[in-house]
Amino acid sequence: MENHPPKNPATSPTTLDDEQKNVRPENMSLLIVDDDEPLRNRLGRAMEKRGFKPVLAAGVSEAKASIKLEKPAFAVVDLRLEDGDGLEVVNAIHEVSEDCRVVILTGYGNIATAVAAVKAGALDYLPKPADANDIEKALLAPPGERPPPPENPMSADRVRWEHIQRVYELCGHNVSETARRLGMHRRTLQRILAKRAPR
Repeated sequence: MENHPPKNPATSPTTLDDEQKNVRPENMSLLIVDDDEPLRNRLGRAMEKRGFKPVLAAGVSEAKASIKLEKPAFAVVDLRLEDGDGLEVVNAIHEVSEDCRVVILTGYGNIATAVAAVKAGALDYLPKPADANDIEKALLAPPGERPPPPENPMSADRVRWEHIQRVYELCGHNVSETARRLGMHRRTLQRILAKRAPR
C-alpha cells in the first residue's frame, strides 16, 4: 500500500462534490483585494488552480479601478486595507454588479464589522489566513443557501478574544475603559491582552 503525502489545502485541488462542480458559471472572473502581497499572490495562484481567473488588487483604489475595467463575477476582499475599508470595495462592486458573489476576509478585532459586511451584501466572512478550499466553497455555494461551515472554524475562545480586541481597539487601547465596557476586572483584561490569540 502506497503512502501519499498529505495535501496542502492552499494548493491542493478542491474537494467540492460533483454537484457543485457541475454548476460552475461560465464567468469565473475573481477580484482578490488584500494589502498583504505574499498572501494576495499565494491566494491568486491557489484560486487559479481551481478554475478562477483572478485579478489582484492591493487596496480600495486599485480595486475600484479594476471594477471599472471589468465587472467581476466573484470577489474576495480583506476587510481592513491600508487605504480604506473593505466595505467600500463591497459597495463599489455591487453598484456595478449586483450578482457578484463576495466573501470577506477578516483579521483580529473585525468580527462585528464583518457581520456588517454580510448585511451589506457579502456572502460570508472567513477568518485570516483563510483556506482556499473554504473560500471556493463559499463563493460557489448555491444561491440562497449558506456556504458550508469552514473546516477549521474559530473556537469560542478565539471569538471571545476577537470581541475583546475589537472593544479594546474602539476604546483607543485604554485598558480601564475597555474593562468597564466589558464588565471585566482590569487585571483579568490585562492577562487576556498579554496572551497570544487562541486558535
